Amino acid sequence: MNIVEKYRFGKIVVSEKSYSSDLIIFKDFIKEKWWRKEGHRLHLEDLEILKDIEIEVLVIGTGSIGKMKVPEEVLNELKQKEIEVIVCKSAEAVEKYNNLAKTRNNIALAIHLTC
Repeated sequence: MNIVEKYRFGKIVVSEKSYSSDLIIFKDFIKEKWWRKEGHRLHLEDLEILKDIEIEVLVIGTGSIGKMKVPEEVLNELKQKEIEVIVCKSAEAVEKYNNLAKTRNNIALAIHLTC
């Protein structure tokens, strides 16, 4: 199970491995070097990996100061797919993901590590 051990601006440690680029973290898998169409705006196509992985909850970390925006149309589309979405700054997102991962199986954290 992937648990985030540490997060700070530009760096995250998951299951004893350090990363310095954005990620999508699943309980048993990590999508490294998660690039988006626009760096500070989330698009549905940025989450295409979710087509192949069933999740119930997606926690989105929008950066240390919350610069990455999550448009309403993205939230609506995920809701239509019956995915609960939690959007917050990255430090809070890490905390929420770690807490939920203890009790939920199908959870993911999409995290922007910098601004």
